[in-house]
Amino acid sequence: MTAMPGELRVLVVDDDALVRGGLAMMLDGGDGIRVVGEAADGDEVLAAVDAHRPHVVLMDLRMPRVDGITATRRLRARPHPPEVVVLTTFDTDENILRALRAGAAGFLLKDTPPPRIVAAVHRVAAGEPILSPRVTRRLMDRAAVQADALDRARRALAALSPRENDVVLAVAQGRTNAEIAAELYMSVATVKAHVSSVLTKLGLDNRTQIALLAHDAGLA
Repeated sequence: MTAMPGELRVLVVDDDALVRGGLAMMLDGGDGIRVVGEAADGDEVLAAVDAHRPHVVLMDLRMPRVDGITATRRLRARPHPPEVVVLTTFDTDENILRALRAGAAGFLLKDTPPPRIVAAVHRVAAGEPILSPRVTRRLMDRAAVQADALDRARRALAALSPRENDVVLAVAQGRTNAEIAAELYMSVATVKAHVSSVLTKLGLDNRTQIALLAHDAGLA
């Protein structure tokens, strides 16, 4: 399959032959797009890109030998790589963030209407990242939860004395009471008293919860 000048060249990567065929049929030859190649697994992507020189790769997430995130990371590490749009049924927060960190320019669900997939190909080829509305909402909700946790944790730690905050940070770093005592030049008994005071003031049950609170506050 050879693209004419001015056409956007697309490579479809999916371990399901029916999905590959459906995407190729939907995209090929329409709206200035040409499907120039297909790959059935992530370990075929680099060779397929070398052979077909696509502008955009539609990448499945879960494949038997090399997953889409690994394939995306390998591809985006090369000079002048094509843009990657992950197209998947798995929209967990972890998958979304891992795909974007690997270098994907977009993340779409496989139930995305065909016109939106076509539009996404054009947008990422033009340098515009694209996320499906459901994925955008998930990331916004995640950011809101994280921001809320950060605010609550910092307000909680503001109720502590400077020395208690020093102990909190040391606990979050996994220090024992003896190590904290040596590091902060106080007795072990004083460290224990500070830990007890922190637990009481913040309504916590154990040192693990202290460490989690410090993490939420961005201290560890």
